[in-house]
Amino acid sequence: MLIDLQLSGDSPEEIIDLARAAEAAGFARLWAPELTRSATIPLALAAAVTDRIELATGIALAFTRSPFTLALEALDLDELSGGRFVLGLGAGVRRLNERWHAAAYDPPVSRMRELVAAVRELVATMPVEGPSRSSGRFYDIDVVGYRRPYPAVRSAIPVTLAAVMPGMARLAGEIADGFIDHPVTTPAWLNERLRPQIAKGAERAGRPMPEICGGVICAISRTDPTAARRAAACTVGFYATVKTYEELFSEEGFAARLPGIRRAFVSRDTDELAEAVGEDMVERFAAAGSPDAVRERVHREAAAVDRIWATPPHHLQGGEASAGWQRAILATLGH
Repeated sequence: MLIDLQLSGDSPEEIIDLARAAEAAGFARLWAPELTRSATIPLALAAAVTDRIELATGIALAFTRSPFTLALEALDLDELSGGRFVLGLGAGVRRLNERWHAAAYDPPVSRMRELVAAVRELVATMPVEGPSRSSGRFYDIDVVGYRRPYPAVRSAIPVTLAAVMPGMARLAGEIADGFIDHPVTTPAWLNERLRPQIAKGAERAGRPMPEICGGVICAISRTDPTAARRAAACTVGFYATVKTYEELFSEEGFAARLPGIRRAFVSRDTDELAEAVGEDMVERFAAAGSPDAVRERVHREAAAVDRIWATPPHHLQGGEASAGWQRAILATLGH
């Protein structure tokens, strides 16, 4: 069973310590998210202090970088890690792209298809003096007379796509080496809504199913399981305020609860937000509580996928609390 861990930390020293500890504890891969830090720089720190663990962007926002920049970052990280890098890409949500990054978003599936093709072309040709040509409506790449003067570890770097909705999941099946499930989705959503679309995309392309990585929010406390569930509730509540995920929460039976969660979210009061989410919603969307309970839940979900990514709660958590949730995951799920 392959268990991965989110790479995060309040300082470079914490990131380095976590990377070392995760490798020593037997975790298979580190996923670096992109929100309060970039998805790439922490991996460079991790690459310098580890030898075996895989390193992945989890996820890098695809449309906020050019294909050229993405290819350079992928080649650099693959070189720094000795061929352990995985490029995890996601579209993100419309508002984040358009209002935070001033980046074009629509149509996300077609845009992602062209972006991945362009990045793969550049990764393959930049170290050998191209030319690099990838034509498309959104990404039309034509690089002539350029050679990256550093040897590439590999001619191809694995690309993993994240998705919550069927269209992007279908694209992952068609073109990606792996699929990343969102930590807030449920096994039912993955198996009933997304997995059939991944299979449809793979069948359309005449290729095998990509590796499927499940995600799960993990909050663990041996002494205070209730506090763990409340911390998980805050992160579940954060995602419940995002319009993109409204269909997911509604289909799981929580549509009536969403307005109250949004009101509580604005208050930034952890108790109010946890109460608005409720114990039943935490149980549906997270693995939270005692070490034994979380271990059983994670192992059960991992049995249905190729690998599982454990991520600590992050919303309304201070630095020490976040570090504590990470330490608990290392102690509970490491081997």
